[in-house]
Amino acid sequence: MVPSGTFPADAPACSQLPPNCAIVLRLIVSPSPTRTYPVTQPIVFQPLHCQLTALAQGDCSARDLIGAYLDRIDRFDPHLNAFVTVFKEQALHAAENSDRQRSAGKPLGALHGIPFGLKDIIEVQGQPAAWGCRALDGRVSPVSATVVDRLTSEGAIILGKTQSVEFALGGWGTNQHCGTPWNPWDLKTHRVPGGSSSGSGVAVAAGLTSAALGTDTGGSVRLPSAFCGLTGLKPTFGRVSNHGVMPLSHSLDTVGPMARCVQDVALIYQVLRGPDSKDRATLYLPADEPMAGIRDGIKGMRLAALPDQQRKESTEPVNLAYERALECAGRLGAEIVIRGLPHSFETYRNLSSVIASAEGYAHTQELIDQQDLPIGDATRARMLPGKTCSAKDYLDAMNQIERWRTEYEEHMRGIDALLTPTAMVPAIPVEEVDEKILPAYYTRATNVLGLCALALPIGQSGEGLPVSLCLHGHSFTESTILRIGSALEHALGENNRIPAGLE
Repeated sequence: MVPSGTFPADAPACSQLPPNCAIVLRLIVSPSPTRTYPVTQPIVFQPLHCQLTALAQGDCSARDLIGAYLDRIDRFDPHLNAFVTVFKEQALHAAENSDRQRSAGKPLGALHGIPFGLKDIIEVQGQPAAWGCRALDGRVSPVSATVVDRLTSEGAIILGKTQSVEFALGGWGTNQHCGTPWNPWDLKTHRVPGGSSSGSGVAVAAGLTSAALGTDTGGSVRLPSAFCGLTGLKPTFGRVSNHGVMPLSHSLDTVGPMARCVQDVALIYQVLRGPDSKDRATLYLPADEPMAGIRDGIKGMRLAALPDQQRKESTEPVNLAYERALECAGRLGAEIVIRGLPHSFETYRNLSSVIASAEGYAHTQELIDQQDLPIGDATRARMLPGKTCSAKDYLDAMNQIERWRTEYEEHMRGIDALLTPTAMVPAIPVEEVDEKILPAYYTRATNVLGLCALALPIGQSGEGLPVSLCLHGHSFTESTILRIGSALEHALGENNRIPAGLE
């Protein structure tokens, strides 16, 4: 199980792959430069940046890599249900073309030969996209999303479309009509994968793809990352184009990457970000360099931690892991300041619900209002409040957002990031889900307040289920939270685990 540090100068090459496509690596991980990790691990579970090294050194071909993932999809996905559609022939053709380009010495992209899964609401021209809704079976995408074009222009290979909660509205990851993906951390009990980017989380965690894209309106990248033991980035609204992505809440939606470590999501975000004339929200924003300072550590930073009252909803395993992460940050030289949000998490959640249901209903009204269509009961229940939301209620909510964003920036002045749990609980059995209670307790405030956020694993429960930390950064400070996340990731080493039974 390979830590996500950089290769030391004396690290051996990833050469002579054995039949199971395993790589033997010896890595040194900061901040303990004397500690080495002799590791043997299948390439399908390697961090993306290690796969790039293997491809560049000729230790593995893109055809080998894609083939290994396709074999695992055939083997494991009938049980896991992570993918809606697999682009097998297209992916193999793209991999062979990738290898030819490399052999010919042609310029290569930043993600050359790396496979990706895409949440079903992200459009690929000419391919099925039902948005997690059985009523839309047979729908074909008329265009490709900007994020898809940016991935493929940098050499990434799209493996297929992953399961989504219906219309991307739901944090547990359940889907009444299309089926709920199986959290790979427990192959005996069907546990929630997190949502709404459920299939993307399962696919990466189970070693069915190198990385995946999800979308986040109130936690839908971060929650599956939390429940599946991954790293997930929710960029600031406008950093990444939403063109070609199904709109749920056009005021809150953000596309974000899910992968095995901080360096990987930073590399992907670096490709995705930037202005797009097809999405005006991306224009005229401050420039950023995601990799800037990512290895600089956190000594001297000021990090806010929640007072006990604002994390009373968390279970004991979550609180214990959270406190351990805070202690770790302190040992790394950060100053920990107890400072919660200006208002309760419930207050931000309630405002988020008003906006998401109003905008969501506006986008899906023709479907939601047809009672004979196979649309989930929970989906209707979450969308229908938008039907009775008046123009005044909606405008009041939008104005409140602006006031709260200004208030938050003042309240957190001098603080580099706020640290919270990502989810209140580790993944629960699907049969215990109460659809009236959503797990997005800590995450919805981020979207309302216009922040960026990073979820990363920080421990496990007694049952061996991942527990996650969420770093909430000020608007447009992605490089800051990536730097903090990188330091904590290397110190804690919790991103290195593989679910049992999927090796």
